[in-house]
Amino acid sequence: MTTTDLPQSLLPTLSGRHYTDPGIFAREQERIFETEWCCAVRSADLPSAGSFETVQIGRESVIVARGRDGRLRAFLNVCRHRGARLCAEEKGSVKRAFQCMYHAWTYGLDGKLVAAPNLTGMPDVDRTEYGLTEVALREWLGYAWVCLAAEPPSFADTVQADVGARLGGPGEIEAYRIDELELGRRIEYDVRANWKQIIENFMECYHCATIHPELTEVLPEFADGYAAQYYVGHGAEFGEDVSGFTVDGSAGVERLPGVGAHQDRRYYAITVRPQVFVNLVPDHVILHRMFPLAPDRTLVRCDWLYLPEVVASEVDLSRSVELFHRVNQQDFEACERCQLAMDSRAYARGGVLVPSEHHIGLFHDWVRGRLEDR
Repeated sequence: MTTTDLPQSLLPTLSGRHYTDPGIFAREQERIFETEWCCAVRSADLPSAGSFETVQIGRESVIVARGRDGRLRAFLNVCRHRGARLCAEEKGSVKRAFQCMYHAWTYGLDGKLVAAPNLTGMPDVDRTEYGLTEVALREWLGYAWVCLAAEPPSFADTVQADVGARLGGPGEIEAYRIDELELGRRIEYDVRANWKQIIENFMECYHCATIHPELTEVLPEFADGYAAQYYVGHGAEFGEDVSGFTVDGSAGVERLPGVGAHQDRRYYAITVRPQVFVNLVPDHVILHRMFPLAPDRTLVRCDWLYLPEVVASEVDLSRSVELFHRVNQQDFEACERCQLAMDSRAYARGGVLVPSEHHIGLFHDWVRGRLEDR
C-alpha cells in the first residue's frame, strides 16, 4: 500500500509481516535495541555494592551491578572463558565478585578478571583484556540506561531529545525530579504482542473513547480521539469535577513540589524510542520499560513513582495505581487482538492511519530507517 493508493486523510502503516516475521524481529534487535539507548533498571533497585540485576537488551543478557566505588556498570552476561551464562538469576547480590559456575573464572564488580584455576601459571593473560565485556551506561531520571553499540549515539540527541521534543523544551521534565522519587508499585505484564503494537497504541487516543472509560472520565478531551502526544508541549487537562489522577477521580496524594502552575492538573505522555513511556501527572510519575522477547511477545515493566514521604507514610495508593493499571490492561488486550491478525492476508499490505494517528507515521519512518541496509 502506498500513499498514492489512499485518500488524503489516510496514511499507510507498516505491513503485517513487520509484526510477525522472525527475520525482521532479528534485524530490529540488532539495529534498534542493540544500537540505541535502552532503559534497563531502576538505580535504587541496586542499593549497595554487589547488588545486580540482569535484563534482556536485544539478543543479549546484560548484568547491571553496583561496584564497591558506588558506580553502576553494565556487562554482557557471558564468561570470557567458554561463554557460560555468568548470572542465571534475574537479580541478587554478591559479596565481592561474580564467579562462573563452570570453571570458576571470577570477575570483580568492575568487570576485571580476578581469579581462575591455574591463572598464576598464565602470566601472559591480561586480566583487564579478559575481563567482562563492558557496555555503556548512563544514569538519568533515576534509571540506568545502557547502550550495546561500540560507539553509542549521543544521549542528549536521542533520549533527551525525544523528551524535549514532546514537552516543548529540554527542561520541562526536570520539574518532576523523577530521580528523587521512590517506587510505590511495580507491575509486570507479559504481553502477547509485538513491541511496535504497544508503542503505536500508546501514541494515539483514537481508541480512548472505545476502551478507556475510566481514563476519559479523568481526561475528557481524550474522548475526542486526539492523544496528548499529538501536540507538542500539550498536557491533557483534568475534567472540571476531577480532583486527581485516580480511578474514580478522587484526590491523589501530595503534589510534586517542582510542578509548575502550567503543569498542574494535566497529564503528559512521552515516548522515548525505542522502549520507554513516561507519564507525568502532578503527584506521581508512571514509567514503562519494554523488553521485546519474540515477534509476538513483549515484557512490560511499569513503575509508579511518588515522593519518598508519600511512600514512607504507607498511604493507600490503590486508586492512583488502579487507573493506569486498567489502562494498561485495556491497551494490552487491544494489542493482543491486533497481533492475532498480523499474519492475515487481509493485513498483508498493512492498515491505515487516520488524521489523529498521522504522527505514528513518523515512528514507522524511524523504524524503516533503522532497518534499511546502509
